[in-house]
Amino acid sequence: MKAQLIDGKAVAAQIRAEVETAVAALASRGTPGLAVILVGEDPASEVYVRSKGRACEQVGIRSLTRKHPATISEAELLAEIDALNRDPLYHGILVQMPLPGHIDPQKVIEAVSPLKDVDCFHPFNVGRLVIGMSVFEPCTPAGIVELLTRYEIDPAGKHVVVLGRSNIVGKPMANLLVQKKAGANAVVTVAHSRAKDIAALTRQADILVAAIGQAEFVKGNMVKDGAVVIDVGINRVDDPTRERGYRLAGDVAFAEVAEKASFITPVPGGVGPMTIAMLLKNTVKAFELQMG
Repeated sequence: MKAQLIDGKAVAAQIRAEVETAVAALASRGTPGLAVILVGEDPASEVYVRSKGRACEQVGIRSLTRKHPATISEAELLAEIDALNRDPLYHGILVQMPLPGHIDPQKVIEAVSPLKDVDCFHPFNVGRLVIGMSVFEPCTPAGIVELLTRYEIDPAGKHVVVLGRSNIVGKPMANLLVQKKAGANAVVTVAHSRAKDIAALTRQADILVAAIGQAEFVKGNMVKDGAVVIDVGINRVDDPTRERGYRLAGDVAFAEVAEKASFITPVPGGVGPMTIAMLLKNTVKAFELQMG
């Protein structure tokens, strides 16, 4: 393998230690709190929510998890969010997606107070992000910027190709990197499933961020020599040789792309740990904002 691994676990551990120090320094003013709402019994969501709770506990952040059956009404869910908006013990609110089909996710996103929107999904915060005046930055894209920064990979003037246009990763990733500030100043192309020739675009990338949601979509012939490759995907691939019957794979065919890239994130252990680390960081920021 030619590429240097970008170790998301190690960087996330550094950020958690920094958050723990910040929480301790704020103790005289109170304790930051994060409330998470989980609707239904999606196994992946349950694992993720438990991970968030443990991470909060480790750094001294107050954590609350509210679990509801998939049958909860939209009105009941919105009422709970309203109560948490007014609860001074919780400075961040996160509603775990996806939600059952009878609940409008956009209504839920807009119900969360912008000052407690630590996921940065509310239109108010998205708008501020676009114009370079962000209060919060979305956790996964912000985690990627942090990885680039701590590995001294400066995107300024480089061509970044973001593969995928979701509201969670693709669009905010492009908006973060195009800003006129340190850790950004990139020339950004957003490529997606309607592109006539995706490979022609990805081969132009100095930095490629793969967030298309298809296992091992990016092959070696889609990446130019020396590119930095950030793999956001996490997909279950059937594998009868594994005890659990599957393996986790990113959106990048790791072995062949690693032969051409200069830096690459693994899956797991790359971008994933950064998402929770940045959520903790946003929760502390929310506490500071609300405490004046």
